[in-house]
Amino acid sequence: MVVTGIGAVTPLGLSAAETWEGLVQGRSGIGPITRFDAALCSARIAGEVRGFDPTKALASPLFPRGRERDPVLAPFTPKDLKKFGRFTHLGVSAAVEAYTDSGLDAHRASLDSERMGVNLGVGIGGLPEIEAMHDVYKAGGFRKISPFLIIQIAPNLLSGQASLLLDLRGPNMSIASACATSGHALGESAAAIARGDADVMIAGGAESTVSPLAIGAFAQMRALSTRNDAPEKASRPYDAQRDGFVLSEGAVVFVLEELEHATRRGARIYAELRGYGASADAYHLSSLAEGAEGSQRSMRRALATAGLAATDIDFVSAHATSTPGGDGEEAVAIATVFAANKTNLHVSATKSMVGHLLGGAGAMGAFAAVLAIRDGVVPPTINLDEIDPAIATLGLNIAANQAVRKPVHAALANSFGFGGTNASIVVARL
Repeated sequence: MVVTGIGAVTPLGLSAAETWEGLVQGRSGIGPITRFDAALCSARIAGEVRGFDPTKALASPLFPRGRERDPVLAPFTPKDLKKFGRFTHLGVSAAVEAYTDSGLDAHRASLDSERMGVNLGVGIGGLPEIEAMHDVYKAGGFRKISPFLIIQIAPNLLSGQASLLLDLRGPNMSIASACATSGHALGESAAAIARGDADVMIAGGAESTVSPLAIGAFAQMRALSTRNDAPEKASRPYDAQRDGFVLSEGAVVFVLEELEHATRRGARIYAELRGYGASADAYHLSSLAEGAEGSQRSMRRALATAGLAATDIDFVSAHATSTPGGDGEEAVAIATVFAANKTNLHVSATKSMVGHLLGGAGAMGAFAAVLAIRDGVVPPTINLDEIDPAIATLGLNIAANQAVRKPVHAALANSFGFGGTNASIVVARL
């Protein structure tokens, strides 16, 4: 399975190129919350997608049903898009970019749409829309409830909308496994191709829950950073002064394609998705097991299915969220799995710049891994001013504050979620 297309809409940019540029430059996409009044909340910062126009992705006509018919995207107007939640807007935009980037559209007349599927995961779904409609209901009663509410909020409607727009008639599903969601979506999509269910899968994840209930609930858990006076400094994985993660919104989507299928049409290949591991901690609903034992198993499984040794990996795109406990446990797991490779291995955390995309987090980590292979650059972990002494003793080579230029032949991306669920992806140069 190979990656032939990439799309992204994140706090760092409205495209994959803008997002990657921001990561390599070490820019922060975190700022004060503007989507609602957070003045009375202890956490008043987030990674918002700014300047986003949901109609822009549909501006250039595509012909997934063949050029003898009208462009399938043309009938979708701004009025139509109001029927869908923001996570769907973000996810569809990233999916259309990935599809366009892959070059598939030019070959659709000769491709079987029944061999093309979609798996776009969402961790929570349309919580902001639920909150807004509840206010409408309280003010006006049942008759004021929108008939479109269900299709605004259901997590699988993102995959459904992408399937409709791009005429994807193969497997159509949506995984929800908290912060490991899109890591699982990528791995399970690769598995669908491997077992012969599809030749192409549009895979990744999205989330948009910068809302009073989500921010408030995570704040009440004391999971969020309260560094409100310096938002760009708030997300600081591995740093001794880290005080919690920063909630963000966004979407990252890939086109995964069977190698021979991609080669026959002359596709540009970014990397091979070579390995996938999934595991459960069976330990705690919101904390990693001691030593991140379950995370170790997902990484080892990903390496085994990739047919690679720990010494073959050049870069680990860490889940590291900037929480006091989780970063350290994952660091122990990485140091254990890659004990024989600490000198050559670099570790970095994209959440220092984009914050935590929840359902989109796994794909965001894989995004950094794939483009590190393409460009030979490991994005930095910014805000790492003083490494946590306990993490420092592990001897990991963390790319602190500046990108590292080096050949990256293979990389591993982690994503872990509430419920003790873990996903690890291995990508490699073909």
